[in-house]
Amino acid sequence: MPAKAGFNLADVSSVSQLDSLPSGVKGLVYLGLCNGADPSFISAVQLFIGDSKLFGFYLMDQPDPTGRFAPLCPAANLMAESDWIHANLPGAQTFIVMINVNTSTAPVYANTYNPGNSHIDLYAPDPYPCRTEVGGCDYSRITRAVAAAEAAGIPRGSIVPVYQAFGGGNWSDDGGGQYTLPTASQEQQILATWASVVPNPVFDYAYSWGTQNSDQALEGSTALQAVFSAHNATSAGPRDR
Repeated sequence: MPAKAGFNLADVSSVSQLDSLPSGVKGLVYLGLCNGADPSFISAVQLFIGDSKLFGFYLMDQPDPTGRFAPLCPAANLMAESDWIHANLPGAQTFIVMINVNTSTAPVYANTYNPGNSHIDLYAPDPYPCRTEVGGCDYSRITRAVAAAEAAGIPRGSIVPVYQAFGGGNWSDDGGGQYTLPTASQEQQILATWASVVPNPVFDYAYSWGTQNSDQALEGSTALQAVFSAHNATSAGPRDR
């Protein structure tokens, strides 16, 4: 279980999954709707009202306000969803993983989503620095992503670090190569680089615990689990995987 590596926040998609989490672990509920506060949204979210294990809602993964890269997701729809959650589940956080509308070497989040146009609480740029084409890890992609998020109107305190904990498989990156599973020392540098630019996040996020797309991931690496155990033991906020 991820809890053995010190994680205390888990992605869930149902009340039964949320309520099955061990003591001390809270849930981030994935929705993936972006239709505003319509009846389907309300019926899905109201099931979680009053649940003590709830941390918040993962509204969308890389929503696209242009419709060029993914189905169109207007900021106004996410605002309506976030506002409904804030009004009906006080204290619940709203969260998205951001879409980069440019390259990982020159990231751009401008004219996507920020607190002003979406009322979302937390935003995660996800620069994955370890890739075959760079012969290791380009940690500057992390600092560039944070700078781009701030330039798009996202306060540093609203940024959620996403730590690369996968590689290989059938994933391809935007530089013509493949992602590589970080070594323990590379993961320590990823954590240190993020800490230098977002030192006190509301929560942080390791992607991913389980394998996807025939890749390698955190669940299969005891060396990386040890790195995250040490990191999580000293982190103040929730730690997701």
